[in-house]
Amino acid sequence: MDGVCFPDLSPGAESVPGIEVMTQSSPRDFHIHLVSDATGETVNSVARACVVQLENVHPIEHVWSLVRTKGQMQRVAAGIAENPGPVVFTVVDPGLRTVLEESCRELGLPCISIMDSVLAGLAAWAGSSIRGQPGRQHVMDTEYFERIEAVHFTMSHDDGQLTHDLDQADIVVVGVSRTSKTPTCIYLAQRGIKAANIPLVPGCPPPPELEKVTRPMVVGLTKDPKRLIEIRRNRLRMLNQEDSTDYVDPDAVKAETQMARRLCSKHGWPVIDVTRKSVEETAASILTLYGEFRENRS
Repeated sequence: MDGVCFPDLSPGAESVPGIEVMTQSSPRDFHIHLVSDATGETVNSVARACVVQLENVHPIEHVWSLVRTKGQMQRVAAGIAENPGPVVFTVVDPGLRTVLEESCRELGLPCISIMDSVLAGLAAWAGSSIRGQPGRQHVMDTEYFERIEAVHFTMSHDDGQLTHDLDQADIVVVGVSRTSKTPTCIYLAQRGIKAANIPLVPGCPPPPELEKVTRPMVVGLTKDPKRLIEIRRNRLRMLNQEDSTDYVDPDAVKAETQMARRLCSKHGWPVIDVTRKSVEETAASILTLYGEFRENRS
């Protein structure tokens, strides 16, 4: 397979210096080297997504980013030799790849390119040549500046701020306290989405601008009341505040979540239960709804 150098670990094969086959009795800590000629975001994300699928292991990450010269790659190779372990990389320069792959081959270590098969497949389908230029996904083009603008918009419209231009948002997230509205909106902003969030507070009507918006999609976030109370209690403890308020009272919290659902139902806003969702999963669900929203609007 192109871009992957694996030692022979089949039964009966001779042991390979520098690599230990993990068995039930072997230690579960192991070194993993993430090498990139750019920021390292891609290789870090993919490697972590894979590692979490492995049971009973604790990877010790070594991150090598912006590796763009032979001298830098030689230092990376020396670091790998000091702490041998699998190498996962995104490096497009053929000369630098050769240094890395040969070093791993000498050490008997897996050396895995996470982009080769995808890039080759896309290039073949599109009939396009491969540029081989590191960091092209981070070029400061129009899309880049749109993402920056989205982040600024989202930060200035956090927690009900600046509602006068709420209609300029792409998505408005509403929900009671501690339903992860802010981190979800920040995640969306990094995808180029202008996201504002409005807290739904008992006894306090939402801003009138919310009910007048026509351009953005409005989506509600909710959470199981029991889990919501746990999170709120922890928050109060962190702030050294009393936890004998309606903020964590079971009946009050239940009524609060019901109020939020009724408001969303009244306006036909979709609601996402985030009780067992990560911020990334919540954002993915919102983006799916947003895609449908835009299709229906076109």
